[in-house]
Amino acid sequence: MAAGRAPPGPRLGERLVPAGRSARTGLPRNPRVGGTAGRGCVSGGPRSAPDPVSEPACPASPGPGGTEAGAAPWEHVPVTEEAGGVCPGGSRLFFVALLLGFASLLWLQLSCSGDVARRGHGAAAPDPLKPCPPESRASWAEDPSWGPHRLALLIPFRERFEELLAFVPHMHRFLSRKRIRHHIFVLNQVDHYRFNRASLINVGFLESGNDTDYIAMHDVDLLPRNEELDYGFPEAGPFHVASPELHPLYHYKTYVGGILLLTKQHYEMCNGMSNRFWGWGREDDEFYRRIKGAGLQLFRPAGIKTGYKTFQHLHDPAWRKRDQKRIATQKQEQFKVDRDGGLNNVRYRIESRTALSVAGAPCTVLNILLDCDASKTPWCTLS
Repeated sequence: MAAGRAPPGPRLGERLVPAGRSARTGLPRNPRVGGTAGRGCVSGGPRSAPDPVSEPACPASPGPGGTEAGAAPWEHVPVTEEAGGVCPGGSRLFFVALLLGFASLLWLQLSCSGDVARRGHGAAAPDPLKPCPPESRASWAEDPSWGPHRLALLIPFRERFEELLAFVPHMHRFLSRKRIRHHIFVLNQVDHYRFNRASLINVGFLESGNDTDYIAMHDVDLLPRNEELDYGFPEAGPFHVASPELHPLYHYKTYVGGILLLTKQHYEMCNGMSNRFWGWGREDDEFYRRIKGAGLQLFRPAGIKTGYKTFQHLHDPAWRKRDQKRIATQKQEQFKVDRDGGLNNVRYRIESRTALSVAGAPCTVLNILLDCDASKTPWCTLS
């Protein structure tokens, strides 16, 4: 995983020519030409990229060879109109090269966007892990088709790097195809306590900044495969994307885990999630009660016909065992509603904040140290 920038391109009206090549033809100076005597153009040797502005002309007589001292590896050479002979068949070759270049760019765009992988009505095969040209964030502000809202994708995380490598590029491409402005936050718990998904989501909410106005509580092992799934702004109320009718594993009516969208205002109305749930499970069941207690209506997808194949579930229970132990009074406490805790009392420290790129998809990794009050939740450790 590495972030990088592409080198600046040439200015308008210029073209890139390698050092040691003619600015007029793109051919090497003093080229070795074989088998072309008596022909109007040199057909052998490498050429520069086709120039869509001017038609290539026949090379002039070779001048003094070599590259000028101190010349840069690439020169910015203005495109100029020069007199010269006409190459036999030059227009035809130029047109063919231009057509092939356009076809190649079109195929690259389709393959990166995932359009060539779609099968069936509304469903898409999982995107392969490959880098694609990242979308410019500047275009989000300039293009009104992206909409006014911005999603904070909150990913509770600990030691599941294989799943993260698949998740980040898949979600970045999925949301970009839907023209949803987004920021992916990987909430990496680095302390020595048991995993606390709810507290990590509370931290992600508080650290996501003012440039996002709604959140997605999103499991790292659940990838949407149906392009008709809605990740838009849930103005009317919380929107449960991974509904019981679509989730591959959990089908009870009060289930709100997996993927849940809320406006930031609605999440604050619930006071976030309870911080008492250390280990795996039950925090989303308690949050369902908070949604109802705040007087919010829960919405779910309609008209999705892909059923339990709507999502790809990456989790392998044989390889990654879930921490389902219940210690001390945890078994009784897990079914109670926490009426006091949530956003107002989550205890944490941000160890580091790092911007990363995974196969061309940007994300921010927050290394989070949670704190535990052992007098209130002694089950935060296994000792």
